Amino acid sequence: MNGMILQGFSWYLPADGSHWRRLAEQAPTFAYEGITAVWLPPAYKAEQGINDVGYGVYDLYDLGEFYQKGTVCTKYGTRAEYQTAIDALHESGIQVLAGIVLNSASAPMMPRTSRRARCRDSNREAVSGDLQTISAWTRFAFPGRAGAYSDFTWDWTCFHGVDWDDRAKRKAIFLFDGKDWDDAVDRSENANYDYLMGADVGVNDPRVYGELVRWGCWYVDACGLDGFRLDALKHIDRGFYLRWLADVRKHAGRELFCVGEYWGRTSDELDGYLGGERAMSLFDVPLHYNLQAASCSNGNVDLSQIFAGTLVERDPVHAVTFAENHDTQPGQALQSFVQTWFKPAAYALILLREAGYPCVFYGDLYGMPNDGNIPAVRELPLLMEIRRHFAYGVQHDYLDAPDVIGWTREGDAEYKDSGLAVVITDRDGGEKRMFVGAGHAGETWSCVVGEQDDVVVDGDGWATFRTLGGRISVYLPERAADALKHDRELHRIVRETAEDTEELRA
Repeated sequence: MNGMILQGFSWYLPADGSHWRRLAEQAPTFAYEGITAVWLPPAYKAEQGINDVGYGVYDLYDLGEFYQKGTVCTKYGTRAEYQTAIDALHESGIQVLAGIVLNSASAPMMPRTSRRARCRDSNREAVSGDLQTISAWTRFAFPGRAGAYSDFTWDWTCFHGVDWDDRAKRKAIFLFDGKDWDDAVDRSENANYDYLMGADVGVNDPRVYGELVRWGCWYVDACGLDGFRLDALKHIDRGFYLRWLADVRKHAGRELFCVGEYWGRTSDELDGYLGGERAMSLFDVPLHYNLQAASCSNGNVDLSQIFAGTLVERDPVHAVTFAENHDTQPGQALQSFVQTWFKPAAYALILLREAGYPCVFYGDLYGMPNDGNIPAVRELPLLMEIRRHFAYGVQHDYLDAPDVIGWTREGDAEYKDSGLAVVITDRDGGEKRMFVGAGHAGETWSCVVGEQDDVVVDGDGWATFRTLGGRISVYLPERAADALKHDRELHRIVRETAEDTEELRA
């Protein structure tokens, strides 16, 4: 079966504490669409309480169970609802990947005074000025949890530095006296990009490392997790996750699939981070930028090079491909939105090919409640179903022209009526003569995405497939197209039932 991850959230979801319930209800629909894993947002209590997406980490052990930061539940719901969502996904045969952020912490309970050295923003390795006394918020005692699950108290010794002096009410990056930034981090910016935000966690401190391993083992056991989505890898010592994952996997006694976000624009950066260990997969950031560039180029990108310099081209086994995510959607710091007209093509390029493990964005599947409500990608559920049922067999590429490209899959006997043909253009309409396999000789193939006429495969397994200007066409064997129509009607009923249930609950 073709695997498919769903990023199960977008940034601007309403802060109504209902998302875990929503995901539990949607689990059967996800399975129907072919989702095999869901990446859930950070589930623990964060700096802004119910209004926090989860990246301003406060208490890793509070999954919506204790009254802290002005609330018991998180933005997404309570711990009990979180567990219900996980159980519902598992019952639908879907793995659960927990989003985690371990490089920084935010909003502790009380300040502590100590001597520190101030560092320049532009060169984190260069210390400017003399040691000075500042007041830094670094003590995390979690009184609302009162020692449940862990009595570990975080203080300034657990961190490298902060970006706020509460005494002078001054923002700057401060490195604590006697501390150093971690070395095995991104050095292409700021000389050393260990520090990102909040209180920078000293992950290699023995006490801190031990606590993070204990927490990881507790989290896997308590919630029945199948893996993790790891945030901000370029800002955390590379050796930490190699050790941490090994220790947590050993405790769990299973693989625990992990995908990391290393926001590098070149496959050299991603390949360098993966190293010889290949301990995780990485999101294919270079491919995202290629897709975004194609969508914004007014037809001036060479589509034959759409996979050039990408991780999926270099190491498809460890590449998680994506068109959009919560960081790239409008309004975010890494905004690089793939324009609406090109989204169907972008998703075809990650969903209907053999290489890579594709990740679908919740905001593209259900729409995004920001910037005037960005609509869902209308063709996306259909493309997902085509991947699930028909995207199998030997692949033949025709990525041989700047404005019209295509590929085919021959199909596999294990998957009835499988096989497909795809044509994409970013300019005027065009066509591709492509081989679909001798086993399909004489068959009629129908266009299920796009508005093209049926085509007949010749006696040698070749046919000419067409598409309109700036569009995508996907063809399937006629019997597969008929089955898909029936499946689409059943899917429509399932989706409408789920939406009616959501409306009644709201």
